[in-house]
Amino acid sequence: MTGVSLWSDLTAFGIGLAISPLHIAVLLLLLLGPSPLRRGGLFLAAWVVTSLLTLVALLTLGHGLVLDMTHGSHPRTGLDLIGGGALLTLGGRECLNAITNSDGPPGWTRTVDRLTAMPMPLLIALSSLVQVITPDDLLLFAKSASVILAAGLPLDKELVGGVLFTLAASILMLLPFAAVLIRRERVLPVLQHCKQLLFAHGELVVAGVSLVLGGYLGWQGLSGLTRI
Repeated sequence: MTGVSLWSDLTAFGIGLAISPLHIAVLLLLLLGPSPLRRGGLFLAAWVVTSLLTLVALLTLGHGLVLDMTHGSHPRTGLDLIGGGALLTLGGRECLNAITNSDGPPGWTRTVDRLTAMPMPLLIALSSLVQVITPDDLLLFAKSASVILAAGLPLDKELVGGVLFTLAASILMLLPFAAVLIRRERVLPVLQHCKQLLFAHGELVVAGVSLVLGGYLGWQGLSGLTRI
């Protein structure tokens, strides 16, 4: 895998992870509520730390098992096919949900207010748990670790790859937090509008990204089968 392909894959998988309507909606409500910088900052920091530590844990596991993750290997091909199938299924399901629930907001929006009313330690713990046990997110973590392992990078380059993935995975929450940090009063109406758009179209966004990433992973898996 070339350097450009590696970094572009890590960025794409990170952005796929970043498009988490539930987490983004919770952050927006925290930024619109009391003590926005403290509460929003803690929530954002938990997301960043969880993303980085999960990737590091998978890289450590991969090194310990000495898995061959090069394109065409059995572990890599299996992961690509499973990940592609799971993401395509998720994308199709979200499309159906968006069509069948066109007369109102998706069901997950009803839990957001309850989440933001929780004490911050409980909210952070629950957020991190959801982040690492959601099947599609876990597949994106595993796929990101696999492309780093396949590249055979030295430790410092692996760390750079991990930071790039974490930055991409956090960009959609870093931007609103930075906006509030710089100009809170001016961006509040924008954040409110973003929240409304997310509630109205979040499922379609997730569906689109899942279908694109699922198609890409499925293509990689099928091409890997020809090399086995």
